[in-house]
Amino acid sequence: MPAAPTVPAPTGRGARFRLRSRLLLRRSGLVPLTAAAVLLAGTGGWYAAGGGGSTAGPGGDGPGQGVAPLARSLHLPWPREGQASVAVEGIGSLGTRGEQTPVPIASVTKVMTAYVILKEHPMRADASGATVVADQRAADESYSSVETTAPVLAGRTYTQRRLLELMMVPSGNNVARLLARWDAGDEKAFVAKMNRTAAGLGMRATTYTGVSGMETSTRSTAADQLRLARAAMKDPAFRQIVATASVTAPGAGVTFRNTNKLLGHDGVIGLKTGSSTPAGGNLVWATRQEVAGADRLVIGVVLHQRAGTTPAEGSAAAHEASRALIAAIRAELPAAANRS
Repeated sequence: MPAAPTVPAPTGRGARFRLRSRLLLRRSGLVPLTAAAVLLAGTGGWYAAGGGGSTAGPGGDGPGQGVAPLARSLHLPWPREGQASVAVEGIGSLGTRGEQTPVPIASVTKVMTAYVILKEHPMRADASGATVVADQRAADESYSSVETTAPVLAGRTYTQRRLLELMMVPSGNNVARLLARWDAGDEKAFVAKMNRTAAGLGMRATTYTGVSGMETSTRSTAADQLRLARAAMKDPAFRQIVATASVTAPGAGVTFRNTNKLLGHDGVIGLKTGSSTPAGGNLVWATRQEVAGADRLVIGVVLHQRAGTTPAEGSAAAHEASRALIAAIRAELPAAANRS
């Protein structure tokens, strides 16, 4: 998790926002967990070109993820637990590992939430998008001690872009629910849109039951989340949002750093983190790599790392597994492409 923002220590309602933000932004165990609601910390593309294949490759590669021939010469450090999947723009799949059984995905859920919002309300790159007035529920939920939230003020007008940033960068669950109500009238109707979209993308092993990932009944697989990431990264606005290093909550004076600790290193340009005790650590990542003289987008998904432990431990494991995969791909992929 990012370090606590350095802000003054005011009194009153604003102070409660700032104090709570400092606590949430530290993986110190100070945020209480309950049996009913485990903390979901959002600790959290591919351009269509030759990545497909209808046959499964060796090692458990799922439908639609035929392994690229050069992948067989790579020695990737796949996670020893959970599941993972990686693909490269214009080259194909580098493999899928782990049993592709649907598992809780925590705040990785918000990739679909953002994708649906941007499909329903398209934004140009660098644009602010539509305006949204925060309701009282979203403001009240800003104070939750059992989930990650971002401060919003009831009656205040926010841009669509800023709300998407507050949802994706610090992983504000309350903001995800606000956006869902704004788009569809209620969260149930928005969840139905999410599931229809998943079906349209061929995500056969995915079920969404909420918009934030708080619900452990929202389940998916690495292969399915890779399909979604490939589709989402085609949108320039989405790419900008998930590459945002930090965001300030208007009117609250709090700045949040992106929960993706890999962002900005080894060519990483996104994507989304998520962790909870049931889900373990989860990370969808996107990086750029030059291969045979061409700039390629590489996308990976790592799910269900250290499930059953703390969100902090799971998140650390997901980041470490992803970092190892990225390092190996950057070291080996160019040479493998030259040999093929």
